Amino acid sequence: MTDFTASDAVPAPRKGSLLTQDARTKQRNAKEARFRMMGLVAVTIGVLSLVGLLTSILASGLSSFQQTYVELEVYLDPAKLDKNGNRNPDDIAKVSTFGYTPLIEAAMVAAIERTGVTSDVANAKAAGELISKEAPATLRDFVLANPDRIGETVPFDLLAAGRIDGFFKGRVTMESAALDRNVSPEQLQLAQQLKDAGILTTKFNWAFFTAPDASDTRPEAAGLGVAIIGSAYMMLIVLVLSLPLGVAASIYLEEFAPKNRWTDLIEVNISNLAAVPSIVFGILGLAIFINMVGLPQSAPIVGGLVLTLMTLPTIIIATRAALKSVPPSIRDAALGVGASKMQAIFHHVLPLAMPGILTGAIIGLAQALGETAPLLLIGMVAFVREYPAGPPEGFFDPAAALPVQVYNWTQRGDPAFVERASGAIIVLLVFLVIMNIAAILLRRRFERRW
Repeated sequence: MTDFTASDAVPAPRKGSLLTQDARTKQRNAKEARFRMMGLVAVTIGVLSLVGLLTSILASGLSSFQQTYVELEVYLDPAKLDKNGNRNPDDIAKVSTFGYTPLIEAAMVAAIERTGVTSDVANAKAAGELISKEAPATLRDFVLANPDRIGETVPFDLLAAGRIDGFFKGRVTMESAALDRNVSPEQLQLAQQLKDAGILTTKFNWAFFTAPDASDTRPEAAGLGVAIIGSAYMMLIVLVLSLPLGVAASIYLEEFAPKNRWTDLIEVNISNLAAVPSIVFGILGLAIFINMVGLPQSAPIVGGLVLTLMTLPTIIIATRAALKSVPPSIRDAALGVGASKMQAIFHHVLPLAMPGILTGAIIGLAQALGETAPLLLIGMVAFVREYPAGPPEGFFDPAAALPVQVYNWTQRGDPAFVERASGAIIVLLVFLVIMNIAAILLRRRFERRW
């Protein structure tokens, strides 16, 4: 017998209606409402921070995709460019950029006189300062490529000086020009008159994507050409090395490796490597690839190897998670019909895990594309004007990278470089968005449901 009776098991009858909340229900609902409100506030703060960041970058960087040009008709005087008159490329190449500056100044004065613009800027030198210091090099390159055009009057679209370009973008004012030794208010007034006359035009700056970096005195000529090529070379190296190595290591650890203390130690170290600061990989690359192996500094091959080491843990972790997501029944079914373990993995498990593998690989590449710290330590912050050669030789040529180029421009004093840096950030963000969209599309394309 027991003291338990049926009457003891019957709960006490509820007082009141089920439609009326008691004190405990009200307390529980209040906690839920507070939690939902906290989540909504957190999401709102995150969205507002993102909007503020993007607004700041776009406001200061969109102007870098526009550039002011001066449309001039320049007379290529044979007396200055080809004194012997034999059109010998070697003789023409002896004329430095200083020999082209008087031609540009004369063309500028002729344009002012032709349009009837009146200005206090009377001398040719002051008028020529409205044009970028890159213009003589542009003329020289054209003449060396077309020596038969010497003696003709050729139309050119030449870059306007950085201060003139900044004036039309609102970065330079009459008040700031009065305190600036690089431009005067009279020159800004002349520039405005020339713009009204159609001599100065502002249009899309394609050279921002193709031109190399420029010196501190020519910010208007700075571009991302070398940095884009350098980043592309490094991403190619990372893709070729990290994806096969990462997938192979993941398959072995997940499907073939015995479960013992050694594999446990390897798994822990892989997880730890994924959390190591990126600058540590830069120190490792400097010590091994440059000091020990002797690879050249500021070369895409070194940057690619360093970023490969940094990306491998991310790809391994993502690949192992994708392999684990495949149900064990898939393996058992393949083995049950006579397939070997290798066939079961490569013919059934791996195709089903491919969306997760591709997503992890693209996210790892996107992370590597935006890294700056390890590249600074291997010398990719150097000023590089020459384009690297085609692969594989170009992997060993000096080059820059997009995030390092952003860092480099932010360290310079001219405000035009800050504008260029914001524009480079926009380009980098566009690449990252494209890579993330590709990861989503690949996941949807290859995803299979069971």
